[in-house]
Amino acid sequence: MNGKVSRRHFLDWFLNTTAGTFFLSVFYPVARYLVPPKLEESAARTVTLPLKPQEVKPNSGQIFKFGSQPGILVRTQEGDLRAFTAICTHLACTVQYRPDLGHIWCACHNGHYDLTGKNIAGPPPRPLEPYTVNARGDTIVVSKAA
Repeated sequence: MNGKVSRRHFLDWFLNTTAGTFFLSVFYPVARYLVPPKLEESAARTVTLPLKPQEVKPNSGQIFKFGSQPGILVRTQEGDLRAFTAICTHLACTVQYRPDLGHIWCACHNGHYDLTGKNIAGPPPRPLEPYTVNARGDTIVVSKAA
């Protein structure tokens, strides 16, 4: 060769580069979708809710923010306050309290949890993480169990 690039060599290089770019542009978004980003655990250990204990009616639930994650506060029919993470242990959907059922329910795949956080029906593999609830005067303080 005389230092010039042949037409065939240039076309091979161009087609290989184009094919590589195409596959990268297709598979990179797919890989980013299939492998979710790591979420840092919330550093919050305690949160004071903007609710008064008397505002939470018996047989009702309230979603609140616990750091970067949702939590759920439930007042049982007996009047006890209980709190859990509001993230379903099956596919991380947000759970809700269903007064008609009297327990916590996940709408994504019909998962059910009793008022101790134990999974009682559906696909959830583990119980909800419980939080400690303290009602002090006109404030509700929720903290992670030690």
